[in-house]
Amino acid sequence: MESVDCLVVGAGVIGLAAARALAARGRDVIVIEAADRIGAGISSRNSEVIHAGLYYPEGSLMGRLCVSGRTALYDFCASRHIPHRKCGKMIVAASPEEIGKLGAIRARAEGNGVGDLVLLDGAEAHALEPDLSCEAALLSPSTGILDSHAYMTALQGELESFGGVVVLETPALRGEVMGDVVAVEVGGVTPIRLRCNLLVNAAGLSATKFARRIKGLDPRLVPQSYLAKGNYFALSGQKAPFSRLIYPAPVPGGLGVHLTFDLAGQARFGPDVEWVETEDYRVDPERASSFYAAIRRYWPGLRDGTLQPSFCGLRPKIAPPGAPAQDFLILGPEDHGGVALVNLFGVESPGLTSSLAIGEHVAALAGRG
Repeated sequence: MESVDCLVVGAGVIGLAAARALAARGRDVIVIEAADRIGAGISSRNSEVIHAGLYYPEGSLMGRLCVSGRTALYDFCASRHIPHRKCGKMIVAASPEEIGKLGAIRARAEGNGVGDLVLLDGAEAHALEPDLSCEAALLSPSTGILDSHAYMTALQGELESFGGVVVLETPALRGEVMGDVVAVEVGGVTPIRLRCNLLVNAAGLSATKFARRIKGLDPRLVPQSYLAKGNYFALSGQKAPFSRLIYPAPVPGGLGVHLTFDLAGQARFGPDVEWVETEDYRVDPERASSFYAAIRRYWPGLRDGTLQPSFCGLRPKIAPPGAPAQDFLILGPEDHGGVALVNLFGVESPGLTSSLAIGEHVAALAGRG
């Protein structure tokens, strides 16, 4: 049986960030990916928003890692010339009853260390975005957008500069705890069994499935997984008249149908929340009817027939429908009784924003193992 120092399962943004952080500390790192390219899963199906850290409970991993990750991500993008823009966003109260939600968001954000939010009345919000209809708005200057694919390519490049390797079309099939290390059966063109001094499970949607295939791992440490599909519609035949991202006040189960745009200015709306049993990346055109109603609460000028199916993503939920919002679940060697294993479960939004901080967190956990 061959041996490796660090084996990272999954070459999405989280796996690449963790591998980079480990390699920067002098560890020998191999990343294996079942797909034929990096970032083929969750990482390629998101809004590419750099989140400020507004919504997450104080003290949560999501809150802490989003805020520190956001700062690190802006610095990383600027120093590596990765396309990005700090465009800001507005969270809007479309009715007087929703104004209280803005105050609650501001208080929660301040608990996470986000102190730059500005509460605007309807007239002030309208002055910034003339086509916006709202009673009040919360302005977040620190929110932005980036080219996530350029970012992942940069992560891979730095990993390789530190001596790490990414191997594509190489799935992790199953594992076995062997004392304080893990042996992993790897498929692909040349199947092999590898003994890992450290195993990082960053398999995204497949993280819980792979963890259940590790013989000797306490099954109580592996949560139940659920799939929440988020559909997006693109705007065509009409230009969105906004310079900032526009988010409605949050709704049960999500942040509501919001307006984002990419660096080329293409506007898109989403996501909604559709609980599904299997991976399905089709966008049902019939869902557009509910989008029109939601969007017109803050943009009455949206014309009929301008929303077209765009793309969808799947969130790796570890909390069922109707349950309180989940936090990231990152379990290290101390959680696994000294086994050199890091499992990352439920890493959905703000995972992209948090990725550099998550990578450092994983490397720190590994250092204590």
